[in-house]
Amino acid sequence: MNGSFRVGSLFGIPFYVNASWFIVLALVTFSYGTELGANFPQLGVTASFALGFVAALLLFSSVIAHELGHSFVAMSQGIEVKSISLFLFGGLASFDRESKTPGQAFWVAIAGPLVSLGLFGILRTLLLGGGTLTPLTAVISLLASINLILALFNLIPGLPLDGGNVLKAIVWKITGDPYKGVVFAGRVGQIFGWLAIGTGLLPILLGYGPQWWNILIGSFLLQNAGRAAQSAQIERTLSSRTAADAITPHSPIVRSDLTLREFANQHVIGNTREWKRFLVVDETGKMIGAIAADDTKTIATSDWVKTTVAELTQPLTLETIAASASLLDALKMMERIHQNELPVADETGAIIGLFEKNTAIEILRSEREARPSETPETSDIIANNESSQ
Repeated sequence: MNGSFRVGSLFGIPFYVNASWFIVLALVTFSYGTELGANFPQLGVTASFALGFVAALLLFSSVIAHELGHSFVAMSQGIEVKSISLFLFGGLASFDRESKTPGQAFWVAIAGPLVSLGLFGILRTLLLGGGTLTPLTAVISLLASINLILALFNLIPGLPLDGGNVLKAIVWKITGDPYKGVVFAGRVGQIFGWLAIGTGLLPILLGYGPQWWNILIGSFLLQNAGRAAQSAQIERTLSSRTAADAITPHSPIVRSDLTLREFANQHVIGNTREWKRFLVVDETGKMIGAIAADDTKTIATSDWVKTTVAELTQPLTLETIAASASLLDALKMMERIHQNELPVADETGAIIGLFEKNTAIEILRSEREARPSETPETSDIIANNESSQ
Protein backbone atom coordinates (compact mmCIF):
# COMPACT_ATOMS: atom_id res chain seq x y z
CA MET A 1 0.00 0.00 0.00
CA ASN A 2 1.45 3.36 -0.99
CA GLY A 3 2.49 5.63 1.88
CA SER A 4 2.98 2.72 4.31
CA PHE A 5 6.06 1.91 6.32
CA ARG A 6 7.03 -1.14 8.30
CA VAL A 7 7.03 -0.81 12.09
CA GLY A 8 7.85 -4.39 13.06
CA SER A 9 6.38 -7.90 13.06
CA LEU A 10 3.52 -9.63 14.84
CA PHE A 11 3.84 -13.41 15.21
CA GLY A 12 6.27 -13.35 12.30
CA ILE A 13 3.88 -11.28 10.14
CA PRO A 14 5.26 -7.96 8.79
CA PHE A 15 3.28 -5.08 10.28
CA TYR A 16 2.81 -1.80 8.36
CA VAL A 17 1.22 1.53 9.18
CA ASN A 18 -0.15 3.81 6.49
CA ALA A 19 0.28 7.56 6.83
CA SER A 20 -3.53 7.96 6.81
CA TRP A 21 -3.69 6.05 10.10
CA PHE A 22 -2.19 9.00 11.94
CA ILE A 23 -5.14 11.15 10.83
CA VAL A 24 -7.60 8.84 12.56
CA LEU A 25 -5.29 8.49 15.57
CA ALA A 26 -5.27 12.27 16.01
CA LEU A 27 -9.04 12.62 15.48
CA VAL A 28 -9.90 9.87 17.98
CA THR A 29 -7.43 11.24 20.53
CA PHE A 30 -8.85 14.76 20.22
CA SER A 31 -12.54 13.84 20.10
CA TYR A 32 -12.49 11.30 22.92
CA GLY A 33 -10.04 13.33 25.00
CA THR A 34 -12.45 16.27 24.74
CA GLU A 35 -15.38 14.05 25.73
CA LEU A 36 -13.51 12.66 28.74
CA GLY A 37 -12.57 16.18 29.83
CA ALA A 38 -16.22 17.25 29.68
CA ASN A 39 -17.50 14.19 31.59
CA PHE A 40 -14.65 14.04 34.12
CA PRO A 41 -13.41 17.60 34.71
CA GLN A 42 -11.29 16.39 37.63
CA LEU A 43 -8.93 14.73 35.14
CA GLY A 44 -7.62 17.99 33.73
CA VAL A 45 -6.72 18.69 30.11
CA THR A 46 -3.45 16.75 29.99
CA ALA A 47 -4.82 13.58 31.58
CA SER A 48 -7.97 13.69 29.44
CA PHE A 49 -6.06 13.81 26.17
CA ALA A 50 -3.52 11.26 27.42
CA LEU A 51 -6.38 8.87 28.16
CA GLY A 52 -7.91 9.71 24.80
CA PHE A 53 -4.60 8.74 23.17
CA VAL A 54 -4.56 5.43 25.06
CA ALA A 55 -8.15 4.78 23.97
CA ALA A 56 -7.16 5.44 20.34
CA LEU A 57 -4.28 2.96 20.58
CA LEU A 58 -6.56 0.36 22.16
CA LEU A 59 -9.06 0.94 19.38
CA PHE A 60 -6.44 0.11 16.78
CA SER A 61 -5.31 -2.84 18.88
CA SER A 62 -8.83 -4.17 18.40
CA VAL A 63 -8.42 -3.74 14.64
CA ILE A 64 -5.12 -5.64 14.77
CA ALA A 65 -6.76 -8.45 16.77
CA HIS A 66 -9.48 -8.59 14.10
CA GLU A 67 -6.87 -8.96 11.33
CA LEU A 68 -4.92 -11.54 13.34
CA GLY A 69 -8.12 -13.58 13.47
CA HIS A 70 -8.10 -13.76 9.68
CA SER A 71 -4.36 -14.39 9.63
CA PHE A 72 -4.25 -17.27 12.11
CA VAL A 73 -7.00 -19.17 10.29
CA ALA A 74 -5.25 -18.56 6.96
CA MET A 75 -1.94 -19.77 8.41
CA SER A 76 -3.65 -22.94 9.65
CA GLN A 77 -4.51 -23.61 5.98
CA GLY A 78 -0.89 -23.25 4.90
CA ILE A 79 -1.43 -19.75 3.49
CA GLU A 80 1.40 -17.27 3.95
CA VAL A 81 0.37 -13.96 5.51
CA LYS A 82 2.38 -11.36 3.62
CA SER A 83 1.53 -8.41 5.87
CA ILE A 84 -0.93 -6.66 8.16
CA SER A 85 -1.46 -2.93 7.53
CA LEU A 86 -3.30 -0.21 9.41
CA PHE A 87 -4.79 2.61 7.35
CA LEU A 88 -7.55 5.20 7.33
CA PHE A 89 -10.47 2.75 7.20
CA GLY A 90 -9.10 0.09 9.54
CA GLY A 91 -6.84 -2.86 8.79
CA LEU A 92 -5.87 -5.18 5.98
CA ALA A 93 -4.27 -8.64 6.07
CA SER A 94 -2.65 -9.65 2.77
CA PHE A 95 -2.18 -13.30 1.79
CA ASP A 96 -0.06 -14.96 -0.88
CA ARG A 97 -3.02 -16.97 -2.18
CA GLU A 98 -6.70 -17.70 -1.73
CA SER A 99 -8.12 -20.63 0.24
CA LYS A 100 -8.46 -23.83 -1.78
CA THR A 101 -12.10 -24.54 -0.92
CA PRO A 102 -15.19 -22.39 -0.24
CA GLY A 103 -15.37 -23.82 3.28
CA GLN A 104 -11.83 -22.70 4.04
CA ALA A 105 -12.50 -19.28 2.49
CA PHE A 106 -15.59 -18.93 4.70
CA TRP A 107 -13.65 -19.54 7.91
CA VAL A 108 -10.86 -17.12 6.96
CA ALA A 109 -13.49 -14.44 6.24
CA ILE A 110 -15.62 -14.98 9.35
CA ALA A 111 -12.68 -15.24 11.77
CA GLY A 112 -12.15 -11.48 12.04
CA PRO A 113 -15.74 -10.59 12.99
CA LEU A 114 -15.81 -13.52 15.44
CA VAL A 115 -12.72 -12.13 17.20
CA SER A 116 -14.35 -8.68 17.39
CA LEU A 117 -17.57 -10.16 18.78
CA GLY A 118 -15.54 -12.14 21.31
CA LEU A 119 -13.73 -9.01 22.46
CA PHE A 120 -17.08 -7.21 22.75
CA GLY A 121 -18.38 -10.01 24.98
CA ILE A 122 -15.28 -9.98 27.19
CA LEU A 123 -15.30 -6.21 27.60
CA ARG A 124 -19.01 -6.08 28.36
CA THR A 125 -18.51 -8.81 30.96
CA LEU A 126 -15.88 -6.64 32.67
CA LEU A 127 -18.51 -3.90 33.03
CA LEU A 128 -21.11 -6.15 34.70
CA GLY A 129 -21.91 -5.14 38.24
CA GLY A 130 -20.07 -1.85 37.81
CA GLY A 131 -21.30 1.07 39.83
CA THR A 132 -20.30 4.67 39.27
CA LEU A 133 -18.95 5.52 35.85
CA THR A 134 -15.21 6.17 35.95
CA PRO A 135 -12.72 7.16 33.23
CA LEU A 136 -11.55 3.52 33.10
CA THR A 137 -15.03 2.05 32.69
CA ALA A 138 -15.79 4.74 30.12
CA VAL A 139 -12.81 3.61 28.03
CA ILE A 140 -13.80 -0.07 28.41
CA SER A 141 -17.35 0.76 27.34
CA LEU A 142 -16.02 2.62 24.30
CA LEU A 143 -13.82 -0.34 23.28
CA ALA A 144 -16.73 -2.73 23.69
CA SER A 145 -18.90 -0.59 21.44
CA ILE A 146 -16.11 -0.19 18.88
CA ASN A 147 -15.59 -3.96 18.65
CA LEU A 148 -19.32 -4.52 18.18
CA ILE A 149 -19.44 -1.88 15.44
CA LEU A 150 -16.29 -3.35 13.86
CA ALA A 151 -17.88 -6.80 13.72
CA LEU A 152 -21.27 -5.66 12.43
CA PHE A 153 -19.86 -3.23 9.85
CA ASN A 154 -17.49 -5.86 8.47
CA LEU A 155 -20.37 -8.34 8.16
CA ILE A 156 -22.05 -6.16 5.52
CA PRO A 157 -22.31 -8.67 2.64
CA GLY A 158 -20.24 -6.85 0.02
CA LEU A 159 -16.59 -6.80 -0.95
CA PRO A 160 -14.07 -5.74 0.23
CA LEU A 161 -15.62 -6.27 3.68
CA ASP A 162 -15.53 -9.60 5.51
CA GLY A 163 -19.23 -10.13 4.86
CA GLY A 164 -18.45 -9.85 1.16
CA ASN A 165 -15.86 -12.60 1.50
CA VAL A 166 -18.41 -14.71 3.36
CA LEU A 167 -20.90 -14.10 0.53
CA LYS A 168 -18.19 -14.95 -2.01
CA ALA A 169 -17.57 -18.28 -0.27
CA ILE A 170 -21.30 -19.08 -0.23
CA VAL A 171 -21.76 -18.30 -3.95
CA TRP A 172 -18.57 -20.28 -4.68
CA LYS A 173 -20.03 -23.27 -2.79
CA ILE A 174 -23.35 -23.04 -4.65
CA THR A 175 -21.95 -22.49 -8.15
CA GLY A 176 -18.61 -24.26 -7.86
CA ASP A 177 -16.99 -21.16 -9.42
CA PRO A 178 -14.87 -18.92 -7.13
CA TYR A 179 -14.87 -16.13 -9.72
CA LYS A 180 -18.66 -15.96 -9.78
CA GLY A 181 -18.51 -15.54 -6.01
CA VAL A 182 -16.11 -12.61 -6.27
CA VAL A 183 -18.05 -10.90 -9.06
CA PHE A 184 -21.38 -11.27 -7.22
CA ALA A 185 -19.99 -10.08 -3.87
CA GLY A 186 -18.19 -7.24 -5.65
CA ARG A 187 -21.43 -6.03 -7.25
CA VAL A 188 -23.18 -6.15 -3.88
CA GLY A 189 -20.31 -4.14 -2.41
CA GLN A 190 -20.80 -1.51 -5.09
CA ILE A 191 -24.49 -1.28 -4.20
CA PHE A 192 -23.64 -0.65 -0.55
CA GLY A 193 -21.06 1.89 -1.67
CA TRP A 194 -23.66 3.87 -3.60
CA LEU A 195 -26.06 3.61 -0.65
CA ALA A 196 -23.42 5.03 1.70
CA ILE A 197 -22.68 7.91 -0.68
CA GLY A 198 -26.40 8.54 -1.08
CA THR A 199 -26.96 8.73 2.69
CA GLY A 200 -24.00 11.07 2.90
CA LEU A 201 -25.46 13.43 0.32
CA LEU A 202 -29.10 13.19 1.39
CA PRO A 203 -28.83 15.75 4.22
CA ILE A 204 -28.01 18.41 1.60
CA LEU A 205 -31.57 18.08 0.28
CA LEU A 206 -32.86 18.65 3.82
CA GLY A 207 -30.83 21.80 4.25
CA TYR A 208 -28.00 20.29 6.26
CA GLY A 209 -24.35 19.65 5.55
CA PRO A 210 -23.21 16.40 3.91
CA GLN A 211 -22.12 13.40 5.99
CA TRP A 212 -18.52 13.27 4.81
CA TRP A 213 -17.67 10.06 6.65
CA ASN A 214 -20.48 8.20 4.85
CA ILE A 215 -19.24 9.59 1.54
CA LEU A 216 -15.67 8.49 2.27
CA ILE A 217 -16.75 4.98 3.28
CA GLY A 218 -19.01 4.72 0.24
CA SER A 219 -16.21 5.79 -2.08
CA PHE A 220 -13.90 3.24 -0.46
CA LEU A 221 -16.45 0.44 -0.91
CA LEU A 222 -17.26 1.48 -4.46
CA GLN A 223 -13.66 1.58 -5.62
CA ASN A 224 -12.48 -1.62 -3.96
CA ALA A 225 -15.60 -3.64 -4.73
CA GLY A 226 -15.30 -2.68 -8.39
CA ARG A 227 -11.63 -3.62 -8.43
CA ALA A 228 -12.40 -7.00 -6.84
CA ALA A 229 -15.02 -7.77 -9.51
CA GLN A 230 -12.64 -6.66 -12.27
CA SER A 231 -9.83 -8.80 -10.87
CA ALA A 232 -12.13 -11.82 -10.78
CA GLN A 233 -13.05 -11.35 -14.44
CA ILE A 234 -9.38 -11.09 -15.34
CA GLU A 235 -8.46 -14.19 -13.32
CA ARG A 236 -11.28 -16.13 -14.98
CA THR A 237 -9.85 -15.27 -18.41
CA LEU A 238 -6.33 -16.17 -17.33
CA SER A 239 -7.51 -19.47 -15.85
CA SER A 240 -9.18 -20.45 -19.13
CA ARG A 241 -5.93 -20.16 -21.13
CA THR A 242 -2.79 -22.25 -20.84
CA ALA A 243 0.87 -21.31 -21.07
CA ALA A 244 0.98 -23.20 -24.38
CA ASP A 245 -1.66 -20.81 -25.74
CA ALA A 246 0.56 -17.81 -25.04
CA ILE A 247 3.96 -18.91 -26.32
CA THR A 248 5.80 -16.06 -28.03
CA PRO A 249 6.09 -16.66 -31.81
CA HIS A 250 9.65 -17.45 -32.89
CA SER A 251 10.72 -17.86 -29.28
CA PRO A 252 14.48 -17.57 -28.66
CA ILE A 253 15.09 -21.33 -28.39
CA VAL A 254 18.05 -22.87 -30.25
CA ARG A 255 19.56 -26.35 -30.48
CA SER A 256 23.02 -26.87 -29.11
CA ASP A 257 24.22 -28.74 -32.21
CA LEU A 258 23.67 -25.78 -34.57
CA THR A 259 26.77 -24.12 -35.93
CA LEU A 260 27.17 -20.43 -35.25
CA ARG A 261 26.54 -19.78 -38.95
CA GLU A 262 23.23 -21.68 -38.78
CA PHE A 263 22.39 -19.92 -35.53
CA ALA A 264 23.00 -16.50 -37.07
CA ASN A 265 21.14 -17.27 -40.31
CA GLN A 266 18.12 -18.93 -38.72
CA HIS A 267 17.67 -16.94 -35.49
CA VAL A 268 19.55 -13.63 -35.59
CA ILE A 269 19.73 -12.21 -39.11
CA GLY A 270 16.41 -10.91 -40.37
CA ASN A 271 14.57 -11.73 -37.15
CA THR A 272 11.68 -9.31 -36.61
CA ARG A 273 12.67 -9.07 -32.95
CA GLU A 274 16.21 -8.59 -31.74
CA TRP A 275 16.75 -11.13 -28.97
CA LYS A 276 19.82 -10.56 -26.83
CA ARG A 277 19.74 -14.02 -25.24
CA PHE A 278 18.69 -17.44 -26.52
CA LEU A 279 17.90 -20.53 -24.48
CA VAL A 280 19.89 -23.56 -25.60
CA VAL A 281 18.37 -27.06 -25.65
CA ASP A 282 19.87 -30.47 -26.35
CA GLU A 283 18.64 -33.01 -28.90
CA THR A 284 15.77 -34.02 -26.56
CA GLY A 285 14.63 -30.43 -26.10
CA LYS A 286 15.87 -30.15 -22.49
CA MET A 287 17.34 -26.76 -21.55
CA ILE A 288 21.10 -26.85 -20.93
CA GLY A 289 21.95 -23.14 -20.76
CA ALA A 290 21.87 -19.91 -22.73
CA ILE A 291 23.86 -18.09 -25.38
CA ALA A 292 24.03 -14.33 -25.87
CA ALA A 293 23.84 -13.08 -29.44
CA ASP A 294 26.88 -10.89 -28.83
CA ASP A 295 28.94 -13.90 -27.78
CA THR A 296 29.29 -14.84 -31.45
CA LYS A 297 31.49 -11.78 -31.89
CA THR A 298 34.21 -13.51 -29.86
CA ILE A 299 34.60 -16.04 -32.68
CA ALA A 300 35.99 -15.13 -36.09
CA THR A 301 33.23 -15.33 -38.72
CA SER A 302 35.41 -17.66 -40.76
CA ASP A 303 35.19 -20.17 -37.89
CA TRP A 304 31.40 -19.98 -37.49
CA VAL A 305 30.81 -22.96 -39.75
CA LYS A 306 32.87 -25.25 -37.50
CA THR A 307 31.90 -23.82 -34.09
CA THR A 308 28.68 -25.03 -32.46
CA VAL A 309 26.29 -23.18 -30.18
CA ALA A 310 27.16 -25.70 -27.45
CA GLU A 311 30.70 -24.34 -27.29
CA LEU A 312 29.48 -20.85 -26.33
CA THR A 313 26.63 -21.97 -24.12
CA GLN A 314 26.74 -20.67 -20.55
CA PRO A 315 25.08 -22.52 -17.65
CA LEU A 316 21.66 -21.12 -16.76
CA THR A 317 19.08 -22.23 -14.24
CA LEU A 318 15.52 -21.11 -14.91
CA GLU A 319 12.23 -22.35 -13.52
CA THR A 320 9.94 -23.65 -16.23
CA ILE A 321 6.15 -23.73 -16.46
CA ALA A 322 4.19 -26.71 -17.75
CA ALA A 323 2.49 -26.17 -21.09
CA SER A 324 -0.82 -27.25 -19.53
CA ALA A 325 -0.57 -24.75 -16.63
CA SER A 326 -2.98 -21.81 -16.69
CA LEU A 327 -1.82 -18.31 -17.46
CA LEU A 328 -2.91 -17.35 -13.96
CA ASP A 329 -0.52 -19.92 -12.47
CA ALA A 330 2.23 -18.75 -14.83
CA LEU A 331 1.81 -15.12 -13.73
CA LYS A 332 1.80 -16.10 -10.07
CA MET A 333 5.05 -17.98 -10.62
CA MET A 334 6.54 -14.93 -12.33
CA GLU A 335 5.60 -12.78 -9.36
CA ARG A 336 7.10 -15.28 -6.93
CA ILE A 337 10.46 -15.61 -8.72
CA HIS A 338 10.56 -12.00 -10.00
CA GLN A 339 10.83 -12.83 -13.72
CA ASN A 340 8.98 -11.43 -16.73
CA GLU A 341 9.40 -14.55 -18.87
CA LEU A 342 9.21 -18.30 -18.38
CA PRO A 343 10.32 -21.23 -20.55
CA VAL A 344 7.35 -23.48 -21.34
CA ALA A 345 7.93 -27.23 -21.16
CA ASP A 346 5.82 -30.11 -22.49
CA GLU A 347 5.04 -33.29 -20.55
CA THR A 348 8.50 -34.70 -21.35
CA GLY A 349 10.29 -31.62 -20.04
CA ALA A 350 11.27 -30.40 -23.51
CA ILE A 351 11.21 -26.62 -23.96
CA ILE A 352 8.63 -25.66 -26.58
CA GLY A 353 8.72 -21.89 -26.29
CA LEU A 354 8.85 -18.81 -24.11
CA PHE A 355 5.97 -17.18 -22.26
CA GLU A 356 6.22 -13.44 -21.53
CA LYS A 357 4.09 -11.36 -19.16
CA ASN A 358 3.32 -8.86 -21.93
CA THR A 359 1.68 -11.66 -23.91
CA ALA A 360 -0.86 -12.21 -21.13
CA ILE A 361 -1.60 -8.49 -21.08
CA GLU A 362 -2.20 -8.54 -24.84
CA ILE A 363 -4.58 -11.50 -24.48
CA LEU A 364 -6.56 -9.61 -21.85
CA ARG A 365 -6.68 -6.50 -24.02
CA SER A 366 -8.06 -8.59 -26.86
CA GLU A 367 -10.73 -9.94 -24.52
CA ARG A 368 -11.60 -6.38 -23.47
CA GLU A 369 -12.00 -5.28 -27.06
CA ALA A 370 -14.19 -8.30 -27.78
CA ARG A 371 -16.35 -7.76 -24.68
CA PRO A 372 -15.79 -4.16 -23.53
CA SER A 373 -18.63 -4.28 -21.03
CA GLU A 374 -17.10 -7.27 -19.23
CA THR A 375 -13.32 -6.88 -19.24
CA PRO A 376 -11.65 -3.79 -17.71
CA GLU A 377 -8.24 -2.22 -18.04
CA THR A 378 -5.81 -4.88 -16.93
CA SER A 379 -2.14 -3.91 -16.88
CA ASP A 380 -2.24 -2.44 -13.36
CA ILE A 381 -4.32 -5.30 -11.93
CA ILE A 382 -2.23 -8.06 -13.50
CA ALA A 383 0.87 -6.54 -11.96
CA ASN A 384 -0.55 -6.73 -8.44
CA ASN A 385 -2.01 -10.17 -7.89
CA GLU A 386 -2.42 -10.66 -4.12
CA SER A 387 -5.22 -11.77 -1.89
CA SER A 388 -6.43 -9.87 1.15
CA GLN A 389 -9.00 -9.84 3.91
